[in-house]
Amino acid sequence: MAGRITNSESQLRPDPKFNDRVLAKFINCVMQDGKRTRAERVMYDAIDIIETKLAENDEEGKPENGLVVFHKAIDNVKPYVEVRSKRIGGANYQVPIQVSRGRQQSLAFRWIITSARGEKGRPMANKLADEIWAAARGEGKAMNTREQTHRMAEANKAFAHFAK
Repeated sequence: MAGRITNSESQLRPDPKFNDRVLAKFINCVMQDGKRTRAERVMYDAIDIIETKLAENDEEGKPENGLVVFHKAIDNVKPYVEVRSKRIGGANYQVPIQVSRGRQQSLAFRWIITSARGEKGRPMANKLADEIWAAARGEGKAMNTREQTHRMAEANKAFAHFAK
């Protein structure tokens, strides 16, 4: 049956190193052509790079490990509202709509991975580590995408009454 919803949330096994389901889902998103081992290696190398940055950094209240930085980055990049195009009376309106929890997570994953893949000339682990590090600090391309999305929703809040 096409379009059937799977119960992927309960079937998802945590990743082997950190025993974390969110990280396992992120690794699945990083994976290309079914090469899970390569995606795991890239992600674990990125977390190791983040942990070396943490060791060099001597700020107060810094996270204790790379996994905490990863979760903070995901939480920072998650959008709360987005605009959807609706056709009403022959005109298309950009209607701001609240984003569900699952979609927030998938958009955050997509934006971080896309911005890391957008850079050229360096290993993926380094690019991913830099993007996660920047997102955890509220910077980077993924955060810019989130800000643009929120700005669009704010600009079109006059059409919010069209949302159902």
